[in-house]
Amino acid sequence: MTETTDTTGAAPGARLAALRAAFPLTIPILAGFVFLGITCGIYAGTLGLPWWVPVLLSIVIFAGSAEFVVASQLAGAFNPLTTFAVVLIINARHLFYGLSMLERFRGLGRKRPYLIFGMCDETFSITYATEPPAGIDRGWFMLWVTLLNHLYWIAGCTLGGIFGTVVATSIEGVSFAMTALFVVIFLDQWEKDRQHLSAVIGIAAAAVALCIMGADNFMIPAMALILIGIACTRRRIEPAYAESATEDDGEGRA
Repeated sequence: MTETTDTTGAAPGARLAALRAAFPLTIPILAGFVFLGITCGIYAGTLGLPWWVPVLLSIVIFAGSAEFVVASQLAGAFNPLTTFAVVLIINARHLFYGLSMLERFRGLGRKRPYLIFGMCDETFSITYATEPPAGIDRGWFMLWVTLLNHLYWIAGCTLGGIFGTVVATSIEGVSFAMTALFVVIFLDQWEKDRQHLSAVIGIAAAAVALCIMGADNFMIPAMALILIGIACTRRRIEPAYAESATEDDGEGRA
């Protein structure tokens, strides 16, 4: 393991070496981000949004599922409070990513703000679990991983935005993409989690709020019920996550 300090004024050769080390690790993400980004762009097109909206969202938000939510909100009567609450809940996991990356981001100077902004699941998995090769600057390595993944997503959303505005009227079912995305995310987390109590609480809270408040007003009450339910059962939920984190740390050090 090689520790290198941030060299903001690193020579072009050092930056290129870091790019060469980072790019192969992002190739699997390239395919996934481009195709999912295309879906996001097409979805925005089916909502009647201009092609540049998903492009702008991909640049300033860079959070796939959150961009689907914001696009759907922009297409109708925009409710800032609801949008903020939903996006916060969707991306709350990034708070824990940030805690895990405090040491790795220390001393990175001007790179740090963009590394914080560009943190996503895939970028975190690489920058946290992968050590750069010997002689490669850690700061530039993480910056290239983050920037490449961001560019892949922007490219996908751009293609989808342009494509979606051209053929949106002839594509059926694309508007279900966001629902399908959340179903896939939920099922993936269900399989990975050692406990399912938090998921059951989420489903039950949403169902109760929907029955009481109706489809137009249930989101915030559902989140409040979820927060209360998780707080009341945290002693049963936390041990499973602590055990999982210990095992993951052991595998990473192996």
